[in-house]
Amino acid sequence: MRTGNMYGPDATFLGIPAADPDEPASFSRSVAVILGAPFDGGTSHRPGCRFGPQAIRLTDYLPHDGSRPHLALDVDPLLELAVTDLGDIEMPSGEIERSLSLLEAAVTRIAATGTIPVVLGGDHSITWPDATGVAHQVGWGRLSLIHFDAHADTGDVQFGSLYGHGTPMRRLIDSGAVRGDRFLQIGLRGYWPEPETLAWMAEQGMRSFEMTEVVDRGLPSVLDEAFEIALDDCDAVFLSVDVDVVDPGAAPGTGTPEPGGLSGRQLLDAVRRICMELPVAGMDVVEVSPPYDHAEVTAYLANRVVLEALSGMAWRARSQRGETVRQPGDPLLRGRRTV
Repeated sequence: MRTGNMYGPDATFLGIPAADPDEPASFSRSVAVILGAPFDGGTSHRPGCRFGPQAIRLTDYLPHDGSRPHLALDVDPLLELAVTDLGDIEMPSGEIERSLSLLEAAVTRIAATGTIPVVLGGDHSITWPDATGVAHQVGWGRLSLIHFDAHADTGDVQFGSLYGHGTPMRRLIDSGAVRGDRFLQIGLRGYWPEPETLAWMAEQGMRSFEMTEVVDRGLPSVLDEAFEIALDDCDAVFLSVDVDVVDPGAAPGTGTPEPGGLSGRQLLDAVRRICMELPVAGMDVVEVSPPYDHAEVTAYLANRVVLEALSGMAWRARSQRGETVRQPGDPLLRGRRTV
């Protein structure tokens, strides 16, 4: 049964049609669906991202008419992918195991239909059930993961618990759902994790691109390497975007801000390219905390991350059908001066 939105009116992402996660026929035409995961019971610092799904759905200055033509790619992802919004999964903040289990079950049902789940968080603990649900469909160990974040989220325990937003990537690797040597992290910086956890990450074969490397090499070069690894002996990709990968000057509304991150422009370009070039089978956008957001700038960014991803998927679908597509960077208009 459709829950609607846990924290606010039952509004859909930019006005797209509503559907019921328990009734596959209601989203049978959808290439991708929106699903809310309004949970912040796994946070270790500032809470509030339980309100993230609603903010991501609603924050836009354009009409909520279910249509968003993309200037650079000449696609309308919401229409071309027939995107529907399944509402929120009921996730009681005081019951982390039950909440994550309910989310995994929902994502598993969605992925089993061949539909791409786009999950709006919520804190980063939700990536464990999100990627696991997709792995049930793609195959255990056949799903690579590209992870944008300031933090590795590979801790063994958080406040004595296996569950939390600092541990989901270790849980995914420990379970075998995602191979450690097909786990790509981009944007890490700051002062955590400690050497013991870094040693564990190295043992798993993880590839982590710290911000100094991103700056020195350039993000396009980093993505080239990440893509080569992600597609080696894996059939699909899960994309996880923590908004704190972006410098907090451009994305202040998050629970654990770390200075010195990507620009919003870099993140949008990277997400678009990933979804244009790789077989993305699922994604989530996490850690938007509206109580700490100034002028909704973080919610605006997260909304555009979702749209860039969907636009990349729509472009890829056109390209795979053999249709003519606009290349990124092509001039939008070529006017000619007259005298």
